[in-house]
Amino acid sequence: MLDIAEELHRWVEQGRDFAVATVVAVGGSAPRQPGAALAVDSEGTAIGSVSGGCVEGAVYELCQTALDDGKVVVERFGYSDEDAFAVGLTCGGIIDILVTPVRGGVFPAALAAAVSGEAAALARIVSGPEDLLGQALLVHPDGSYEGKLGGHPELDRTAAAEARALLDAGRTGTVEIGEDGSRCGQPLTLLVESSVPAPRMIVFGAIDFASALVRVGKFLGYHVTVCDARPVFATRLRFPEADEIVVEWPHRYLESTEVDGRTVLCVLTHDAKFDVPLLQAALKLPVAYVGAMGSRRTHEDRNARLRAVGVTELELARLRSPIGLDLGARTPEETALSIGAEIVANRRGGTGVSLTGAHTPIHHDDTPITGHIASVA
Repeated sequence: MLDIAEELHRWVEQGRDFAVATVVAVGGSAPRQPGAALAVDSEGTAIGSVSGGCVEGAVYELCQTALDDGKVVVERFGYSDEDAFAVGLTCGGIIDILVTPVRGGVFPAALAAAVSGEAAALARIVSGPEDLLGQALLVHPDGSYEGKLGGHPELDRTAAAEARALLDAGRTGTVEIGEDGSRCGQPLTLLVESSVPAPRMIVFGAIDFASALVRVGKFLGYHVTVCDARPVFATRLRFPEADEIVVEWPHRYLESTEVDGRTVLCVLTHDAKFDVPLLQAALKLPVAYVGAMGSRRTHEDRNARLRAVGVTELELARLRSPIGLDLGARTPEETALSIGAEIVANRRGGTGVSLTGAHTPIHHDDTPITGHIASVA
């Protein structure tokens, strides 16, 4: 639901009634992951998607029914061997959909947090006692929470602790709570949707390739910073789509700014006086990705210089250089695409090989229909 938070927040401000259908579990080759959502308002307007088109019509009708009767339901959709054109997932997957009419509660606060870039997690009961389905908590980074899950304070505290763990990791997923932990006589499952500030992409080197990479970074959902020590190149005119433009020596800026485990660093300067001190610092940081542009000869020379200043082989092994996947790229736009593709592959555990003829999964982070992230007794 948080993927379409901006539009839903507008609906709340306009006083519109709506229902939200959310993917809460997937199996097989399902096209969308837990948290993907479709919303329908009382006028029939729809936004979002739960299946890439396979079952949108049926889910749309479920949302309209929820608006009429006010009931929360969970429906499963799967592939039909007898009739591939029946309501179902022709890709062969299975998805469970939670349909909830949104009328107050913690939902407006969750949407407002997502729109403003605040970190928060929305935890909803997606399986368990029928009268608890859809009950929700909004959990904050400090562990405090709003809402309740059916009047069981111990369950609220347990759920908040589990949701906070996923929020700290910036993850969305399911948590199973056993009968003892649920305090309601039977086990239940929570869907935890984490809303966190956009991950950072820092592009060092204000060159033409950087301009194209900024656009790719924004398309992939990153908060993009361009850093270069040369003020004539690091300008808003040259990088209108960047979130930030910093005129500073790259290594000094990296030492003074905040990064985390989702940050990606793209070094496009391919100039030793910038690259060596920058990469010396970057390869010691707990970031998601460090890539550096340059020919193979430049790469070998740069590695030698980095070893000379004390960079270890283990640290060097983290460096993606020459940067990007082998797409045969030549233009700045093609090169930016190859860099973006490598970042996605690194993030999702992909191989970067063609799917044609391969036997690797199409989606590397599928959540099994019977699986979970954590169990609590």
